[in-house]
Amino acid sequence: MELIDGVQVKKLRLIPDERGFLMEMLRSDWPEFDKFGQAYITACYPGVIKAWHYHKIQWDHFVCVGGMAKVVLYDPREGSPTKGVLNVFHLGYLNPCLLKIPPGVYHGFTAEGNRTALIVNFPTELYNYEQPDEFRLPYNDPSIPYSWEVRHG
Repeated sequence: MELIDGVQVKKLRLIPDERGFLMEMLRSDWPEFDKFGQAYITACYPGVIKAWHYHKIQWDHFVCVGGMAKVVLYDPREGSPTKGVLNVFHLGYLNPCLLKIPPGVYHGFTAEGNRTALIVNFPTELYNYEQPDEFRLPYNDPSIPYSWEVRHG
């Protein structure tokens, strides 16, 4: 799969022992780290689609820490070498990864299976309540060539 320009994926390592496990999600000495704005968790219930939005300034760093999430990215950026490219990722307990999403790239996600998907995000910017750096489209907007329907077969 051709990754959208600026997108980075890092396979995360679970370190298990007899008590449970530890998994580092983002470290300041990793090349994926730029700066820290804040950290938050977002939940997506089965059957819900949280899409589409992008940021003009902020980089996102997604880690799915509960369930499985299908995260889809679309690059509409003028001048980008990957303009028009879609990326689909399946993140969660079966595939622990850090997904770095650049500004200007539409993204959205949905829970896979019958469990709530929990995504922790480490954005580079603080959320500005008065002027949010969020620009939205409906999940089924025809300008993005993607259908959220589950593919059977």
